[in-house]
Amino acid sequence: MSIQSLKNKNVVITGASGGLGEKIAYEVAKRGGNVVLIARTEEKLRVVAAKIQRQYKTSCYTYELDVSHIENVQRTFTQIKKKIGSIDVLVNNAGFGIFESVEDAKMEDIEAMFQVNVLGLIACTKMVLPDMVKRNKGQIINIASQAGKLATPKSSGYAATKHAVLGFTNSLRMELSKTNVYVTAVNPGPIQTDFFTIADTSGNYTKSVEKFMLNPDVVAKKVVDAMIKKKREINLPGWMGMGSTLYQLAPRLVEKLAGNAFHRK
Repeated sequence: MSIQSLKNKNVVITGASGGLGEKIAYEVAKRGGNVVLIARTEEKLRVVAAKIQRQYKTSCYTYELDVSHIENVQRTFTQIKKKIGSIDVLVNNAGFGIFESVEDAKMEDIEAMFQVNVLGLIACTKMVLPDMVKRNKGQIINIASQAGKLATPKSSGYAATKHAVLGFTNSLRMELSKTNVYVTAVNPGPIQTDFFTIADTSGNYTKSVEKFMLNPDVVAKKVVDAMIKKKREINLPGWMGMGSTLYQLAPRLVEKLAGNAFHRK
């Protein structure tokens, strides 16, 4: 695959100050794309942008934004389009999780997850969609989760948001089926990022699944590969994707056989 395979493409990435979003930004820049980084912390964004400009010599812009503030989403994307013109790819990566039982979960935490993981994602999508449809080209990549296919105990709120993301993504894909605007869902299992510093404060879940955790560089490469060779859906790791498919076919059997594993949080 050409090192300049994304040359002259404008790629916007939310949640780009760390974790998977940061890795995706480096991979896009490596392949010659112009990168627009969005996150809540400007200082962290500047560090990522400096590395991109120093190492890859490509255009990189940063915007401080909390996607849960819908009015700010509209303002920021208007500024981005004025600065760079058309957006070729939007990666909706911003999101977080808190692993707690329904009984212990705080409603404000569940609401916050929906604001960021679902409503913020939809708001960002709506800001790029009209122009993509008008130009009849573009791609929207939504970072969902295996939790959106197979929910487990103590992740009810988070899993609900990712189920919503997948429902939105699949519906949007069908709405755009007669256009050249592509929609991709990415469903990773646990990734070795700082996601779990918030999601799993006890550290118990992280320890129990550590050996299964995905390398964020590998996930980022798969995501950016999908910008060149369009894919409907990416499921990582493969065996977990097969497990979630089996669950759709035989949920009672999977819950019975894998019940103990589901309670690792």
